[in-house]
Amino acid sequence: MKFVNKPISKIDGMDIATGKPAYTDDLNFNNNALVIKILRSPHAFAKIKSINTDIAKKVPGVECILTYKDVPNVRFTLAGQSYPEPSPYDRLILDEYVRYVGDEVAIVAAKDEKTAVKAVNLIKVDYEVLEPVLDFEKAEGHKSVVHLEEDLSFNFDIGLNKEKNIASSCKIEFGDVEKELEESDVVVEETYYTQAQAHGMMETYRAFSYMDHTGRLTIVSSTQIPFHVRRHISRALQIPKSKVRVIKPRIGGGFGGKQTAVVEIFTAIVTLKTGKPSKIIYDRRETFSCTNSRHAMRIKVRLGADKNGNIKAVDLIGLSDTGAYGEHASTVFSVVGHKTLPLYNRAKAVRHMGNVVYTNKMPAGALRGYGVTQGTFALESAMNQLALKLNMDPTELRQKNIIKEGEANPVLGGSKEGKPAVLASSTLDKCIDRGKELIGWDEKHPRKVVSDTKVRGVGMAITMQGSGIAGIDTASAVIKLNDDGFYTLFLGSTDMGTGSDTILAQMAAEVLETTMDKIIVHAADTDISPYDTGSYASSTTYVTGNAVIKAAEDMKNKIVENGAKFLGVSEKEVEFNGEFIKTIDGELSLSLDEVAQRLISGEGKNQLIGTGSFGGDTSPPPFIAGFAEVEVDIETGKVELIDYVAAVDCGTVINPNLARIQVEGGLVQGIGMAMYEDVKYSKQGRLISDTFMQYKIPCRKDIGKITVDFVSSYEPTGPFGAKSVGEVVINTPPPAIAAAVFNAVGVNIRSLPITPEKVLKGIRSI
Repeated sequence: MKFVNKPISKIDGMDIATGKPAYTDDLNFNNNALVIKILRSPHAFAKIKSINTDIAKKVPGVECILTYKDVPNVRFTLAGQSYPEPSPYDRLILDEYVRYVGDEVAIVAAKDEKTAVKAVNLIKVDYEVLEPVLDFEKAEGHKSVVHLEEDLSFNFDIGLNKEKNIASSCKIEFGDVEKELEESDVVVEETYYTQAQAHGMMETYRAFSYMDHTGRLTIVSSTQIPFHVRRHISRALQIPKSKVRVIKPRIGGGFGGKQTAVVEIFTAIVTLKTGKPSKIIYDRRETFSCTNSRHAMRIKVRLGADKNGNIKAVDLIGLSDTGAYGEHASTVFSVVGHKTLPLYNRAKAVRHMGNVVYTNKMPAGALRGYGVTQGTFALESAMNQLALKLNMDPTELRQKNIIKEGEANPVLGGSKEGKPAVLASSTLDKCIDRGKELIGWDEKHPRKVVSDTKVRGVGMAITMQGSGIAGIDTASAVIKLNDDGFYTLFLGSTDMGTGSDTILAQMAAEVLETTMDKIIVHAADTDISPYDTGSYASSTTYVTGNAVIKAAEDMKNKIVENGAKFLGVSEKEVEFNGEFIKTIDGELSLSLDEVAQRLISGEGKNQLIGTGSFGGDTSPPPFIAGFAEVEVDIETGKVELIDYVAAVDCGTVINPNLARIQVEGGLVQGIGMAMYEDVKYSKQGRLISDTFMQYKIPCRKDIGKITVDFVSSYEPTGPFGAKSVGEVVINTPPPAIAAAVFNAVGVNIRSLPITPEKVLKGIRSI
């Protein structure tokens, strides 16, 4: 292959690196746009008794102030999910009730930021303060009910019981778990806690809006989900989708946070009310405290095995904190089981069950890993404890029990006619072997004493994810042949810095046998781009990639068909090499440029358009085996990460450079969750960790050596055999690092992050 599996540079890499205008605010050339600021609740839970905007409205330059009395009374969700969304419709643009510190109370639009801030400070609000629900372990049945409204609705029965603060319930079960546990020789039972985690993207949430010359609302936004944003705006503002256009420029990071439509509705309603352009840019504090984070969870794990290490039962019982609103509540929690239970295919019984609860904290949402990260920490930590009880090497225990290529599993998505889905591709067993080799497992496991105060340990974990959402995610692609032989590739997917535009162009170039400079990528504009659910659920390479291949093949067939007509021969008599249409005998030929020119000159009567759509019946999982080596100071509890190894199966690697960067970046986010990051609240429910001074993410000095190796498989349903790689990379560091710390000093950390205080306290309690 000429382009697939080649380390081609990002098509926009140099432009981005040199600071050319590309991001949302760069493209806002309207100097007269109204600036929007939000008055936010100082209370975790309260009812607005009265709100007075009279003085604020008199400030010169104030154009618009909106309260809950001035907006449509239609509930919606901001979750970036395909319709009908599984998330509950539990939001209003502005509500009489505020449900967390930072919840929106009023929208102010003014001629500039200084004026808007002044007006915000002059609004007077009288609150009836209510007792908040702040501890998610006490939320169920709490005397305070977070959502009292009668018009809260949902599209599916997700187990919502708002009177008990339950946003969703889930149960996945195959086999008799209790029976298998009872008959097991060895049982491990542990409870694990994962914290809320912030996205920490460089470009904060932002959007601007304007009315075009035909009276249509145009929204330019840093979003992962332009087509879903259009639907949200249509429902919330009660206007037809045909009157809404959403444009996505370059995105300065999202990591799932921008799968929730956080800001677009504010600019949209101000522009509709005033007829004027408007913009909103969240500062870093708002981005931390008024958007969304990873769901904090408690997961109880029970594992049963016989004395030879054959796993008989896997049981996960969870509790998830969705915060004030239910975006992604049911889906994140269900993925905890769906993407962990298939790992150990020898188990005779598996179960995942539990509830997602409302609390009076910032809403939780999508974050890279999307529930698998939480489930992996719990399950893999318990697996390491099981290995200890069995006196088995953790790598051997996994090799004995993991799912293998060609095996069926009832929890894998894509089962047909009542039959369990079959795993079509996997090199997980080889990933474990390769990771062992790269980390030096046999020489280092479990621990080595470095000095009187320093001990090193190694630990490991495995994980899987998915490639899009089977039966739901769809994508289309359109390729246009232009008049001098180059192509325009129209996409609805969103490149968030991952390089997805580049790899999709590589796929198109491979099929069309052309060069990368002849593929112009255009994405994403809901007026122009073909439909795509958006860049989330690890879907772009697999779902959109398959659509691109179909579009490119359609284009190639049309080039051959029309070229043959121009040459006066049948299609079977010609071949296309990317530059020329030639008869097989070589006597007649036409360049692609000539074909393109003749097509648009009227001779061909049409310009060539290739189209392709794809919606997968399966979600083929990528796999990773992760290995950590840490050094622990037994006097202070400080943990230093010395080495991290990841052996990755993502099918065929489309672009090794970009895939490696994805893996390294995801590992660092996982390391951050394992060792540093923690969303913390005060006793009154105010977010404390609301700047990078308080919220620690790892910098380069915090990260030791990272080694990434690809152990490729071939996924028959994937584009050129590829699977996803975007999310799976974040999942292994927490359990692998926790295991390494345990092996070093005997301290079993069950609650993330793994801080020096926790480690030292554990050392002193031994």
